[in-house]
Amino acid sequence: MTPVPGGRALVRSHVVTGGRGTPSRNTLDHVTLITASREDVEGLEPETRRLVRLCLGGWLSVAEAAVHLGLPVSVTKVLVADLVDSGHVTATAPAAPAGAPSPQLLKDVLDGLRALL
Repeated sequence: MTPVPGGRALVRSHVVTGGRGTPSRNTLDHVTLITASREDVEGLEPETRRLVRLCLGGWLSVAEAAVHLGLPVSVTKVLVADLVDSGHVTATAPAAPAGAPSPQLLKDVLDGLRALL
């Protein structure tokens, strides 16, 4: 990629993905967490190499990876799917929110706190 004064690369996103617009798996979301499962980056394209190296430090969301790479999230999803398929990256959905506590539980906690006073 050739740098330009505005900081944007001259290579179009469809070139990075090989012309594909959709990832090979539809389970990836912008909050999907990814981490590198292999350090070997031989034979990978420059963008996928950078993505694997980013993930070596721990867990990263797809959206965070997209920002670090300077690519749209949709393009990053295609790259992540390729890396999951090749075994370079592991992806997992974030934990589901626990939800709001029941009103009865909140009342019981409040009653317990009042009893301490």
